[in-house]
Amino acid sequence: MSPPTGEIKSIQPASRPPLEGKAVVLGVTGSIAAYKAADLASKLVQAGAGIDVVLTTAATEFVGATTFEALTHRPVTTGLWQAHSEMSIDHVALALRADCVLIAPATANTLAKLALGIADDPLTATVLATEAPVIVAPAMDADMFASPATQRNVETLENDGVVIAGPTSGRLASGLIGKGRLIDNEVLVGLVRQAVGRHGDYAGRRVIVSAGGTRQPIDPVRFISNRSSGKMGYAIAEAARDRGADVTLVSAAGMPDPAGIKVVKASTVDEMRNAIVPSSSSADLLVMAAAISDFTPARVSDQKIKKQGSGGMSLELAQVEDFMPQAHGRYLVKVAFAAETSNVETNAAAKAAPKGAAFVVANDVSEPGSGFGTDANRVTFVDAAGNSEALPLMAKLDVAHAILDRALPLLKAH
Repeated sequence: MSPPTGEIKSIQPASRPPLEGKAVVLGVTGSIAAYKAADLASKLVQAGAGIDVVLTTAATEFVGATTFEALTHRPVTTGLWQAHSEMSIDHVALALRADCVLIAPATANTLAKLALGIADDPLTATVLATEAPVIVAPAMDADMFASPATQRNVETLENDGVVIAGPTSGRLASGLIGKGRLIDNEVLVGLVRQAVGRHGDYAGRRVIVSAGGTRQPIDPVRFISNRSSGKMGYAIAEAARDRGADVTLVSAAGMPDPAGIKVVKASTVDEMRNAIVPSSSSADLLVMAAAISDFTPARVSDQKIKKQGSGGMSLELAQVEDFMPQAHGRYLVKVAFAAETSNVETNAAAKAAPKGAAFVVANDVSEPGSGFGTDANRVTFVDAAGNSEALPLMAKLDVAHAILDRALPLLKAH
């Protein structure tokens, strides 16, 4: 498979926005972190969601309704009896329409009212009236969050099924350092994606995904590795989470942990093996997207190897055993990856049977705009019999969904 000739066109955004067609109620309360909710609203809109913003009276002291109306292109609710609602009672309309309710930031006062079932403003009334999943992201001074009353309210809400997201530790508006900062917006978007997909076609299934390039040590300061960024593996993990799966991501990459996914850090082949093989016995799907090292230094020095005059250094390499055949489960479906630079389909087909893979996801990593480190990929699905299906150049999240689409009938057959 040779790279296409001519100009490489820019990659369009994913054709499958993760929150497309979903209705999210974003509640904003009177915390100094309310300004961050504007960026959060923008990120949710970019993810495809329809956003209805509800501001408490205190929140309007920090950020105005006009800001959110400009970002969401929808009216903002600030009172219980606004006339613009199609039902003239906003909290009822929003509660029925919502696929998820997200409150970010949430003050200690709002936590208390939610825990007690008080509904004296449009936001608390919406939460009381909805059957949609509710995510609450607290933001306040560390002493307020740590107080026994707030902790009791957090426990009550968690027992009621509310997801409490954060807070994190850091410098607070008071100047103190402690636990009270609003959790990052990227994490909140991920939690919303998980919440709205909880009943998806992968619900109840356990998925293990590997990602990144392993690092085999030469000495305490040097290693050999490869160019894998981990982006493809992370996209697969997030797509599976969005479709309801319980996902474990075994990662050698330095990327931020995705929300709602168990992340196990493993930088060497042995660490990958030890994390994946035992866990596979209870998994439904294993997707080996990581670029596992084929070779490792035959000897590892316990001290930094020093230069010897003007001469060079010879490094003897030993072949690494492929541990994917060791991963077994009663109904485990395995998907392998093949990063090739020539004879892509032939080389991929030869890997399927020895690995025990239902199919191999093959790609030419020498193709410009595709493969390692990019946001797009052009892959071909190949099985042991040599049957193949070539996909066009796509965003990696779209490739991830295509992989899950192909694996799903195999899982259902089991």
